[in-house]
Amino acid sequence: MANATKATQHRFLSRHVRRYVRICEDPKGRNKIVFANEMNPRLVCARRLSTSATPSSVAEGDTVIASGETNKDDNNNMDETRQEPKPDPPPRRRISKEKISEVLKAKHTLRWVEPVISSSATVREAIVTCIDFGLSGMMVVDRDNTISASSRERGRVLGMLTSRDLLRFLAKCLKEEKDSESIMQMKMSSFMTPLNQVIYARPDETIGQCRTVMSKLGIKCMPVLSQGRVEGLITQRDLSDYGTDAADRGGKKSYLVKSDRVGLSSNTSMAEPPVYLQAHLALEQTPLYTNIGVAALPHPFKTENGVGMNRRDHGPNDFCTDVSLSEDACFVTKVRLPDETSGMKIKDTIYMGVADGVGSWRQHGVDPRDFSHALMRECRDVLLEAAADSRRSRGNDNFNRAVSPSEILSQAYERVKAEDIIGSSTACVALFDGIRHQLHFSNLGDSGIIVLRHIDSEVAGSLKRNRKTPRSERKSDLRVAFVSQQQLKSFNHPYQLGWTGDEMSEEDRELTSFKSACDSCSSSIHVRRGDIIIMATDGLFDNVDIDDIAEIALEWETEIGLIEEGDIQAREQRWAMGDSKTILSQQTISGLADRLCDRARANSLNKDIDSPFAILAKENDIMWSGGMPDDCTVIAMHVVGMPASDDPEDKSMYSI
Repeated sequence: MANATKATQHRFLSRHVRRYVRICEDPKGRNKIVFANEMNPRLVCARRLSTSATPSSVAEGDTVIASGETNKDDNNNMDETRQEPKPDPPPRRRISKEKISEVLKAKHTLRWVEPVISSSATVREAIVTCIDFGLSGMMVVDRDNTISASSRERGRVLGMLTSRDLLRFLAKCLKEEKDSESIMQMKMSSFMTPLNQVIYARPDETIGQCRTVMSKLGIKCMPVLSQGRVEGLITQRDLSDYGTDAADRGGKKSYLVKSDRVGLSSNTSMAEPPVYLQAHLALEQTPLYTNIGVAALPHPFKTENGVGMNRRDHGPNDFCTDVSLSEDACFVTKVRLPDETSGMKIKDTIYMGVADGVGSWRQHGVDPRDFSHALMRECRDVLLEAAADSRRSRGNDNFNRAVSPSEILSQAYERVKAEDIIGSSTACVALFDGIRHQLHFSNLGDSGIIVLRHIDSEVAGSLKRNRKTPRSERKSDLRVAFVSQQQLKSFNHPYQLGWTGDEMSEEDRELTSFKSACDSCSSSIHVRRGDIIIMATDGLFDNVDIDDIAEIALEWETEIGLIEEGDIQAREQRWAMGDSKTILSQQTISGLADRLCDRARANSLNKDIDSPFAILAKENDIMWSGGMPDDCTVIAMHVVGMPASDDPEDKSMYSI
């Protein structure tokens, strides 16, 4: 009978758990089920089997224990020997949610280097300090002007210097052919980033927030400000290193992983450009041109006596269409200036600009139009005088380059102040360089520039693809390639150039939104043939979403046949055959500017939409619905491969 029972047990085990257990007898003749695979003790729960708890195929009194366990005493037959349940693993750590203060602590614990340099230091000393201490940025301080006796607050902070600032300064001096020794002896205070332009982080902000700010603003180093003190500097490398341990960055294992990627063979060469870029690169050798159209509309409720807050204030009169009442101003002009890199070679250079006068001056008896209109007029005069001087002074090294947008703004601003014109205005000035396919600009306030470009989703990479609309439903791949950065003191309070009749101290300027031209956001954009560039005041951007601007531009392109059904390759083939449609673009580009102005006005009067202004107002705890009635000025530019006029001296299409 015993043998039959053992046979039954063996069949049961063979059928169910033979892979994991085996049966044997202990010295007292009792059957035991023992783990055969000691490496997997979780596969079978080990406990003494009772009559009520065992299958019919296991005899009463049989014992189930793990291999290596000692037998239990018969008096403890009812005791269970369950394995303790494992605790839940800790929640996954998200590095992006860590606070910046923790990054600073980790950085300073491993290595403390005070990221400061004296304002009296030279360029040579700054370069040596950056290299010797491995600094990407330093705070420039005045050692002789201490805020308090605390050792932690040694010297008043005057500004910030980064390695990028050093490179830009050196490049500028080399272009101006300055002596190398004189460059090395220059003081840093002449080219450091001033305090009012330093972008900072707060200790309670997260790594994710700082990465977003750095990415959007194109910076790689930020000071961490706490209670008026700079606690340290955070760089992109600090954020990356915080997620790894020292053991991960050093030791044999780290070296072996890195060693597979160190060193290039002697026959390494550069790969050919991707196929989808070859058509554009072929065009890089030829100059680009631009067709320009301008449109403007005043505030709809404006009259010669002022401006109404709403339709009730405006009365039964028609909406205003008299552009002379607008506080916006603009200019577009083409001048012939020397090319800074080709000696005395003269090239056509196109400049354009917009300004938006601040309407609140009307409350002080000042016409807001005076300042903005004078500023744009002086910008144009500066350019015309520079072109005349370059013709008279050919061979003189003082006239070997074009005038930068920031220089134009600076000179025009000084001239307006010299005329004692009271008021203030935002401003944006740009330079179109068709030889190098560049658009250089300087922007102060909430006017700005956007660039629209056809980007093929099949070759643009996953991050650049349009994921909102399925491919089968998309009409084209015209998307926003660039948006300029606006500068605001607070919501609906932009920075501006202004003049009150008296010079203001630096302390007083910090309390107002007045800035100088050197505080403007200056940058450069690489443009391509077929790009559409929109420069406008806030009357457009406050009322028309950027995606809607792109949609309006696409409608214009499609209607005149610049592109058909979003077929980028067909357009490039047409270009290769010499069919550029430049004349058609020149004749209709003003229509695009008109459409944008009309849409801005329609949206500004619509109370049932969430305009960009309304969305931003709600994000700042201000209840607002509908659009924002305002003056609107748009300069629309279409980048083409052939000039619309064969006469290089023809300026009529560019002068306003």
